[in-house]
Amino acid sequence: MNRVLAAGLVLLGVAGAGVVLGLLLVAPSGSPSAPPSPAPATTRASASAAPSAVDTAAVTVLARAIVDAITAHDSAAFGKLTCRPQTAEALARLQRMWDAAGPVTAALKEPPEVRGESATAKVHVQGAGGTKDTPFPLHKESGRWCVPG
Repeated sequence: MNRVLAAGLVLLGVAGAGVVLGLLLVAPSGSPSAPPSPAPATTRASASAAPSAVDTAAVTVLARAIVDAITAHDSAAFGKLTCRPQTAEALARLQRMWDAAGPVTAALKEPPEVRGESATAKVHVQGAGGTKDTPFPLHKESGRWCVPG
């Protein structure tokens, strides 16, 4: 049963990672400099090193909502967290995977990491079949933080 949950989480993680990678590849020239900036923090500390408190709080709320949706096996709630509306079929497929997995617990493995308009929330899921740590890529789109895909 946990294999189905793990497969679902992996698919979501892969889809999200693909979106994030695609965004990084097509982003304007100013965006690629954001990841290297934490190393030379003295030169660009105010530009991109520290995320705003508002973004950090919003990402934390989103990450907790992901955890709650997984724990409750609530695909409809998870669908509301995505950047793009999900089809009824996609949500039904996710719901079937979660239902087949049986009861699980989910928690944030660590505080989400915010980098400009991208972030990562690492979710630890434990069920009867074992445990799985999944990094969920998050993105800020039109002022709203969401799960790409």
